Amino acid sequence: MKHERLLVWQRSVGLSVEIYRYFASCKDYGFKDQITRSGLSIPSNIAEGVERRSDKETIHFLGIAKGSAAELSTQVLIGKNIGLIDADNSDRWRVEIIEIAAMLGGLMNKLAMASD
Repeated sequence: MKHERLLVWQRSVGLSVEIYRYFASCKDYGFKDQITRSGLSIPSNIAEGVERRSDKETIHFLGIAKGSAAELSTQVLIGKNIGLIDADNSDRWRVEIIEIAAMLGGLMNKLAMASD
């Protein structure tokens, strides 16, 4: 599958796995469900978009992935503020999310310019 070659997909999978493992024993099921779902959404939407037929469809799904990155960043910050995520992990994850979002934006711009 061509999405598996993308560094942005690989990094988002790694982040999702790390977050999922971190919350494996968390008893706050509502928060755990929400944060793991937004983490899973990023690589899932990258994969779906890249496997689509048109650049327009790909850009659409990459935009959804970028939105999920913003959602995840917000949840990580809230998790830190309420004591569910330690500061080291929170800060590291937020840096990774920012980099993933930037990579998604760059890919979207590249595809948009190619289809003009």
